[in-house]
Amino acid sequence: MKGKKVIIVGAGPGGLSSGMILSQKGFDVNIYEKKDIVGGRNGFIQAGDYKFDIGPTFFLMKDVLERLFKLCNKDLNEYVEIIELEPMYRLVFHDRTFIPSTNKEKMIAEIERVFPGSSDGYDKYIEREKKKYDRLIPCLEVPYGKITDYISTRLLKALPYLDGHLSLFDVLGKYFSDDVLKICFTFQAKYIGMSPWEAPGLFSILSFIEHGGGVFHIHGGLNELSKAMAKVVQEFGGKIHLSKGVKKLIIEDDVCKGVILDDGSEERADYVVINADFAHAMKNLVDSKDRKKYTNKKLSGMKYSCSTFMLYLGLDKVYENLNHHNIFFAGDYKHNVTEIVSNTIIPEDPSFYVHNPSVIDDSLAPHGKSAVYVLVPIGNTSGGINWDENKEIFKEKLLDLLETKTEMKDIRAHIEEIRIITPDDWLNKMDVYDGATFNLGHNMGQLLYFRPHNEFEEFSNCYLVGGGTHPGSGLPTIFESGRISSELILKKEGLSLNSL
Repeated sequence: MKGKKVIIVGAGPGGLSSGMILSQKGFDVNIYEKKDIVGGRNGFIQAGDYKFDIGPTFFLMKDVLERLFKLCNKDLNEYVEIIELEPMYRLVFHDRTFIPSTNKEKMIAEIERVFPGSSDGYDKYIEREKKKYDRLIPCLEVPYGKITDYISTRLLKALPYLDGHLSLFDVLGKYFSDDVLKICFTFQAKYIGMSPWEAPGLFSILSFIEHGGGVFHIHGGLNELSKAMAKVVQEFGGKIHLSKGVKKLIIEDDVCKGVILDDGSEERADYVVINADFAHAMKNLVDSKDRKKYTNKKLSGMKYSCSTFMLYLGLDKVYENLNHHNIFFAGDYKHNVTEIVSNTIIPEDPSFYVHNPSVIDDSLAPHGKSAVYVLVPIGNTSGGINWDENKEIFKEKLLDLLETKTEMKDIRAHIEEIRIITPDDWLNKMDVYDGATFNLGHNMGQLLYFRPHNEFEEFSNCYLVGGGTHPGSGLPTIFESGRISSELILKKEGLSLNSL
């Protein structure tokens, strides 16, 4: 489509996936990114000689990513080095440690070692969740721009497996009786920033995606994937403008005509794709007179995910006996989750995730050193926690926990670099509404048609990508949002994804 111009606001995973497809189809693609690197929450932090992923540290559903590159006549493996993780991760509770595997025989043996007599439930889990996955995934691959989109054969086939009337934790009760084992298959609700006791039961496919398809690392960190996607955009003639933020959308007669940049200049386009955090974009990039549905009141009344407190530690030591992915659970995990979703409490006994990639990837730190990433799910900024007062206190608490609960008993003596991101930083420095790291909540009232639409409903020629639109948060679904929105633009121009 020579001559048709597309402006993409933000170079996060959704914007880059859309940019790949549209530039390959001949559109004049211009991506405007406020930061000086690509990737958004899938970018990186450089701290001295150490490199850290900002957000995601692994990816699932490799087939989705492979398909995205294939749609652009590219081979994913020529751009990044993919490493499958086996075992997937280590889960540490106060009285036991569980190490899941994608190998069924090893997994059954591990269940019997830690939860004797429970492996029959695993067979039932795999059998039913495979059927659920096969029926539900096609429903997430199409847009829901009108209510009649619910009337489809694919959705009717999926209905018996949606489990929308159950919580995620309740669904796992169909397979296992031990509550700790249920947690091992439901903690993945944190990927969408929700509680297993509140997340809809349909999200049981999250753990199945891991067990059925594997967990993957990119050599150099997940941020290398963002760089690879940006490279594809540029290979097709797309332009990525770094350190050039967007100040406002230009809306004329209910049509999005372009953007006003932070420097005051105007850029006009045939289509605008918004990859900025949805609620932040509505409140800050769109004048209130142009928002009839997503008013400030409406935005403040929507449900948002939790936030995260992040520690990035450059160490002059490698902890070889610490796994690549590790989750250390609070003594009372359900109570901890209740504290998180309240948005008002800093937990005394938090659960936390430790990423120790230097045990398999020597590119992130100098030889003999390591880049360790610590993530704590915590309430978003709507609860009013004062992080100016609590930042250092909580950092010291986490270091204490690392010394007492993990293999890093002497970690304080080995810290060379340290960086911190609090919920306030997600809000004020990363432009994330309420500091809700995982975007809009994924309750039933904010899914499919009831989530902001890929072809935006407030004004025409504007499309949404990212975690704040359909299909939702998480890298695979964000990549899919880019594909879905791009396909809608192509359809307007009489093209299809498979046409050249």
